[in-house]
Amino acid sequence: MSPDEILLEAEEKMIKTEQVVVNEFAGVRTGKASAGLVENIQVEVYGSMMRIRELAGITTPESRLLVIQPWDMTTIQPIEKAIQKSNLGLSPAVQGKVIRLAFPELSTERRQEFVKIIKRMSEEGRVAVRHVRRDALELLKKAKTSGGVGEEEVEAAEKEIQKLTDQYIGKIDAHVVSKEKEIMTV
Repeated sequence: MSPDEILLEAEEKMIKTEQVVVNEFAGVRTGKASAGLVENIQVEVYGSMMRIRELAGITTPESRLLVIQPWDMTTIQPIEKAIQKSNLGLSPAVQGKVIRLAFPELSTERRQEFVKIIKRMSEEGRVAVRHVRRDALELLKKAKTSGGVGEEEVEAAEKEIQKLTDQYIGKIDAHVVSKEKEIMTV
């Protein structure tokens, strides 16, 4: 594997890691309703596990209200149970053919708990980026010992991998700052 291929593969993995962190952040509750909070909740229906977004339409008619409208009415109860089991702290209200989720105002303590959660998620993302860096450096060492790559190429690629690592950790940190601001805004 050439140093350029190793760099490209490392960058692809870092991009995916950043996307995973952003998707996880979408599931953390802020003061306003967001479909991202519930769309990935797993529901046991039809003998398997499915996400809510695969079973229903999710809308936000108001800033503090989510409406989930299942396409199959037999899935209302399983969706309701799955939301109750998730630790979002929301009480689903079944009204006819829809489930309504009202978002109460978050207390300062609850907001601080959510900030701790996103910081933990971001640290996991940073660790994953560092693992990608470690793996790429190991591949470079193997390429060097096999004799296919010169010393200067390896050193240049190592510097480039470190730049990528710093860049993606910086991006994750920027997402944390943004999400923290969103959570703490009353």
